Amino acid sequence: MARKKGKKYQVSIALVEKKKQYELKEAVALLKKMKYASFDETVEIHLNLKEEGLKGEVSLPHGTGKQISVVIADDALLAKIDAGTIEFDVLIAAPSFMPKLVKYAKILGPKGLMPNPKNGTVSDKPEEAVKKFKSGGMRYKSESKFPLLHQSLGKISFKDEELIANIQSFVNAVQKKNINSIYLSLTMSPSVRVNIESI
Repeated sequence: MARKKGKKYQVSIALVEKKKQYELKEAVALLKKMKYASFDETVEIHLNLKEEGLKGEVSLPHGTGKQISVVIADDALLAKIDAGTIEFDVLIAAPSFMPKLVKYAKILGPKGLMPNPKNGTVSDKPEEAVKKFKSGGMRYKSESKFPLLHQSLGKISFKDEELIANIQSFVNAVQKKNINSIYLSLTMSPSVRVNIESI
């Protein structure tokens, strides 16, 4: 038997008009009203896409609120990977170092950590790439078998205009022509459908 959602969740869901597509500003304001968790909830975007296999890179103007570990591939790091230690979120590599990384593809690939020129993680200027990712650069990838894409785009403590700017940047990167519908939610809240044309 499915576990019933708590009273606070029920109060949140009562704020949402089920069939309504909210303007972006209105949707963000509604998320703020729905917040009830004691922690700083994450704002998540959920996209229903026209086809699966979509991936890319985007730089969010206000970051996600999460500190990410970005490292440059070197021999010392490879030794750590050999020992089974992976303590980073993004791996940057110079093109000249890529041959050494080939044998680690089976370890890094499934985790989405293998450097790739298409997403900006293979760079002639790795230090600059590190700065870019630490300042809000992020990679996104739809589910492998379904045309769905889920991404964290900030914290509910962000100002409305900061969340709106992040959402707009993300949707522009994915491109509206690839999107059927857009929903926003918090870690603990129901979702709110957003009118694509308002972004």
